[in-house]
Amino acid sequence: MNKNLTRRKLLQTLAVALPAGAVLVNQTALAEDAPKLDPNDPTAKALLYVEDVSTLDKSSPAAARYEASQKCANCIQIAGEDGAAYRPCNIFPGKVVAAEGWCSVWAPKP
Repeated sequence: MNKNLTRRKLLQTLAVALPAGAVLVNQTALAEDAPKLDPNDPTAKALLYVEDVSTLDKSSPAAARYEASQKCANCIQIAGEDGAAYRPCNIFPGKVVAAEGWCSVWAPKP
């Protein structure tokens, strides 16, 4: 009986670990193939996403919290490899955002 319990425990662990590992491996591959987020995308527009912060409409109340040091590259939501011009973002799944961009969801990395 102890042997079955060990086998069951192993299978349960593998059932969780293998898909999680596949997601981590594929995230890098997906980032390379993912399309760039279109600033005209309805969600991007709603969150004031811009690829270049110099084009940010600062008259919007949601943009009032923007500060010059803020950009996607130093936001907690960005993933991928530091230094890449475009990287995946947790806010816009399946798309990559400009590292020099900004949106109203920006939050500092700890």
